Amino acid sequence: MGWRVCSTSSCPHLVQSPASKCEECRRRQEDRRRTRGASPYNTAGHRRFRAQVLARDPFCVCPGDIGSGGCGKHHGMCGRRSSVADHYPYERVELIDMSLDPDDPQYGRGLCAACHNAKTARTRPAGFRSQ
Repeated sequence: MGWRVCSTSSCPHLVQSPASKCEECRRRQEDRRRTRGASPYNTAGHRRFRAQVLARDPFCVCPGDIGSGGCGKHHGMCGRRSSVADHYPYERVELIDMSLDPDDPQYGRGLCAACHNAKTARTRPAGFRSQ
């Protein structure tokens, strides 16, 4: 068996024949296939993630300042009631790329909707489907 470059455009990894994609690209493709036509945020695993994060952080833990992972809309802790379980310090797709469980509550924090929307608009303007 020989070696060749992964068949994914712009991926420099080598794969051993007969495989056509590297492990990283294959995982990404599987995740996209698994969530095609449905939001990955509407799974049983994510519902458990959300419930655990909001139970741990009932009030918004957004620090405000952009440099510290905040929304950039205020200074100091927000403190409003949390309604969104935000993936932090990495986005969901980054956790998947790192082979980490995106539904593990240690990778989440509770935010109010206003802070989450401002932070997401800055960090992922195309939404969860962007890569």
